[in-house]
Amino acid sequence: MSDGNYTGWAVLPTGLWHGQLTWRDGLLCSAVESAAAEAFAPGQTLAVPGFIDTHIHGGMGQDFMDGGDSAAHIARAHARFGTTALLATTLTAPFDSLKAAFESVKHAMQAPEDGVAAILGMHLEGPYINPGKLGAQPAFARNGDAGEIEALHAIAPIHVITLAPELPGHDALIDGLVQRGMRVQLGHSNATYQQAAAALKRGASGVTHIFNAMSALQHRAPGVAGAALAHATHAEVIADTLHVHPGAIRVALRCIPQLFCVSDATAATGMPDGSYALGSQTVHKCLGAVRLADGTLAGSCVTMAQTFANLVDVLGLDVCQASALTATRAARYLSLADRGELRVGAVADIAVLGANWQVRRVVARGFEVEI
Repeated sequence: MSDGNYTGWAVLPTGLWHGQLTWRDGLLCSAVESAAAEAFAPGQTLAVPGFIDTHIHGGMGQDFMDGGDSAAHIARAHARFGTTALLATTLTAPFDSLKAAFESVKHAMQAPEDGVAAILGMHLEGPYINPGKLGAQPAFARNGDAGEIEALHAIAPIHVITLAPELPGHDALIDGLVQRGMRVQLGHSNATYQQAAAALKRGASGVTHIFNAMSALQHRAPGVAGAALAHATHAEVIADTLHVHPGAIRVALRCIPQLFCVSDATAATGMPDGSYALGSQTVHKCLGAVRLADGTLAGSCVTMAQTFANLVDVLGLDVCQASALTATRAARYLSLADRGELRVGAVADIAVLGANWQVRRVVARGFEVEI
């Protein structure tokens, strides 16, 4: 059934609200306000728009680069954590490996399951990145190839592509991708401030996981991070409190009007400590972090629900601000008018949170998610 209702506190476009939400045929059809016995307090049930994650590699033991049925598995896994829409994100890899990941996503998009996160398309993170700023990316970096991008896009739609603007030929590549309607993000880059600012001016839409795997902000060499803070309207940030200090997230919040959160989640998400695959590499989950053997952070194991909790409990944002950073802004970035808000006519994507912001209930396109 794609019909149902919820009664209690909720984050609506107008703010914190109490009443009953009803959905039919997968769309929110009514919102009837009711008086609350008392003001909202943490621990009470709260409905927020289902989380939207534009940068996610895997979960529950699988990675999008695994191909096969991995895309469907990951969509099921993250729905349990409150994510109701996502972009399947690749790793730097040879073309054939990328093609296999795209084919897996294509199959999942053509045969979507009820009660799982919607896969909206692809985030091609690399391989057109700086080999000196791989982070945890496998060593298959290369200069951009418009023909390769078109071949992959023909399999599954690319909505976001991460690249290093300083590589030869990437000025023209950015121009073509922007004209094609793709969102170009600067990342895994050692660009100068001037190079990054020029790329943003010519149409690049923002940066990938700001502060991570990019030339840092120095007072005489502001780098990609400085260019983003000075010029970008959009940027991702990983708010697991490991990738970026909360104080640096606050700086980004003050500077970038449409900053939004991503998980950068890996196969280790939702799994016990141990070793997992990240594309062609082995990573190790321990003490809430995912790292290469040399200690380099390698994606994360954070969920978007934990991200929401960090925004409220660590950064001190209110629940409406946290909801904007975990759903609404990403929806607007992807031009999704029917997602990212709890309002009549929108897709019934809902995450219901309880004590300690734990996920209590998830509705994806009107269908109850088994959690």
